[in-house]
Amino acid sequence: MSNNKKNQASNATTIAGAIYYEDATELAALIRTKQLSSREVVHAYLDRIAAVNPKVNAIVTLMAEDVLKSSDAADKAVASGAALGPLHGVPFTIKDAIDTAGVLTQRGSKIFAGNIPTKDATAVTRFKDAGAIPLAKTNLPEFSAWQETDNLVTGLSRNPWNLDRTPGGSSGGESAAIAAGLSPIGIGSDVAISVRGPAALTGIVGLKATHGRIPYTGHWPEVLNRYWDIGPMARSVRDITTAFSILQGPDGVDGLAVHAKTAGPADGPVEGRPLRVGWLVEPGFGPVDREVAAAVAAAADLLKDAGCTVEAVRIPALEQNNYLDPAVVLYGAELGPYVRRFVGDRDAELHFIGKLYATAPPPPIADYLDAERKVDDLKSTFAAHFQQYEVLLCPVIPFTAPPPGLEEYIVNGEKVPSSHMMRATVPFNLTGLPGLSVPFSFSSEKLPINVQLVSKWFDEATILRLGQLIESATDAHKLHPIL
Repeated sequence: MSNNKKNQASNATTIAGAIYYEDATELAALIRTKQLSSREVVHAYLDRIAAVNPKVNAIVTLMAEDVLKSSDAADKAVASGAALGPLHGVPFTIKDAIDTAGVLTQRGSKIFAGNIPTKDATAVTRFKDAGAIPLAKTNLPEFSAWQETDNLVTGLSRNPWNLDRTPGGSSGGESAAIAAGLSPIGIGSDVAISVRGPAALTGIVGLKATHGRIPYTGHWPEVLNRYWDIGPMARSVRDITTAFSILQGPDGVDGLAVHAKTAGPADGPVEGRPLRVGWLVEPGFGPVDREVAAAVAAAADLLKDAGCTVEAVRIPALEQNNYLDPAVVLYGAELGPYVRRFVGDRDAELHFIGKLYATAPPPPIADYLDAERKVDDLKSTFAAHFQQYEVLLCPVIPFTAPPPGLEEYIVNGEKVPSSHMMRATVPFNLTGLPGLSVPFSFSSEKLPINVQLVSKWFDEATILRLGQLIESATDAHKLHPIL
């Protein structure tokens, strides 16, 4: 039987009682109350990684010895009655674009083979300070610059729901690890799709917060920090809520992360008034698979039944523009020259995506300025939308997980380029709006379908609340792939 058929036959089964499929919140509670030791939890993940990672190739560097020592220290702290952080004793994984002191961080590129940072990224430090224990680094495309996860150093990652499909990118190793039970929670990053998209393709939860909420310090590449976001990934909305509370707030280093942890929207939801939700599928995001569109419509009905005021909306700017176009201009203008400083004459060692950025000519200044203008106009468009609605409900990705390496897809009979995968996510990177990718249902091929909740700037609380509501009313998050 092929991998495809094997996974489709078994991927709608729950795994009762498996430690490695508990969420981080539950694991922390079990450790805190001495029902499980941190060492037992860590061993469960190490065993799971040994058994499953060869199939999915999500983990690229394992910190086995250090994580066991740290788990023993965590158990001693529990026994002593010491104050414990919200993730005390819980292992976590880290995308390999994010620095980890003394641990291999190769950024998916031969250019950085053997690279070992001397300091942790701010996000890693904050997870550690919350009691979490670094377990492993996860796979990514070269320079975190693509929507799939493949490179010439650590290879291709596979989707645990169907090994013939991609888990997405650029945090695809992270999403595959969490979905496959190799990690309960992790840290990814998102510049166009890279947290929310992989979460959707593998059926987990991912948050891209308001830009500047979470410091970018210790992430490579250092450029494009106007658009990059560090973001948490997990199997439950409550885990994401906890992780966001840990990660947010200025660090005194990232000059764009200057917002207080308590910062809220300028005009937040009115107490006592139903939340107003506008929902959108087509034509705002081009062709969308019928099953994905149906999931968004069903999510709209669910929110309406829960008491929200829900209306179908149209946003002409999204219909008239594919915002990947200005993103390509802006991102290429900054990433290309930056990458060339490190690559030098080593073009032959680059994966095709790294080579694309390293060799592309800079855009004409007129194109760059036009792209900036389009982004400013889009911000104004969304500012107007969020005067009428607190939330925008829409797809994360216009289709379910495709095979890797395709240059184009067929969606509802229409041929689209592979970059169409980013059509419904990149507008929110360009504008800095927060977006939550939350599991909702499964396709007829037994592949996960997530929906995306977007709120006004600094109103993560609202989309996390609605994400929790969706999660509690559906079963998608309870199902796990069998590998």
